[in-house]
Amino acid sequence: MTTTSPQGRTELLRPDRNPIRVLVVDDEAPLAELLSMALRYEGWEVRSAGDGAGALRTARDFRPDAVILDVMLPDMDGLAVLGRLRRELSDVPVLFLTARDSVEDRIAGLTAGGDDYVTKPFSLEEVVARLRGLIRRSGTASVRSDSTLVVGDLMLDEDSHEVSRGDASIHLTATEFELLRFLMRNPRRVLSKAQILDRVWNYDFGGQANVVELYISYLRKKIDAGRTPMIHTRRGAGYLIKPGD
Repeated sequence: MTTTSPQGRTELLRPDRNPIRVLVVDDEAPLAELLSMALRYEGWEVRSAGDGAGALRTARDFRPDAVILDVMLPDMDGLAVLGRLRRELSDVPVLFLTARDSVEDRIAGLTAGGDDYVTKPFSLEEVVARLRGLIRRSGTASVRSDSTLVVGDLMLDEDSHEVSRGDASIHLTATEFELLRFLMRNPRRVLSKAQILDRVWNYDFGGQANVVELYISYLRKKIDAGRTPMIHTRRGAGYLIKPGD
């Protein structure tokens, strides 16, 4: 699944609309942290390991959608790690990192089941681009229209005006839809009643705040009823929407 982030990047998501999960395996802690930061900037969930045994333990628990794997690890060869990974995660795409650049090393890595190969030193942009390509080709990420807004398990299609939470379709009036769209365009941001009035009802604040409270209550009944609440009140400040915990 893809969408366009506020920074203009095409964001990849899992089919269940959760972030892509990436496991970074490298015994150079500063490099692993730089890679992890770059991947988190993509909106992905990242875990790291500094050796082969740790990588295998983390993979069993984390179930990554993609792996960045250093060939040279302190306890076992990266190729051996890959072989054991493939027994449990047969289709997970793997991007090898290595300081060796011979044709024989590349062939060995790809023959062992690696999907791509990056030689140190490399740019973070190159690694991210290679990994994005692997994830797309693996089918882990499916395509979503740029008109779709997603917060947690709540989805709103700005073109079709369809709204759903999880597997349940939600019917909204035109005003409810506009209010929800404004909240979802600003996830985790507190929006004042005046801001909501100006954006949704197109007039300035002038003692009509009760209409905002009324429509927030309507949305809560349709969005949050029987589920973990997503629409929250910040007393004296306004309202915000965020994924249910």
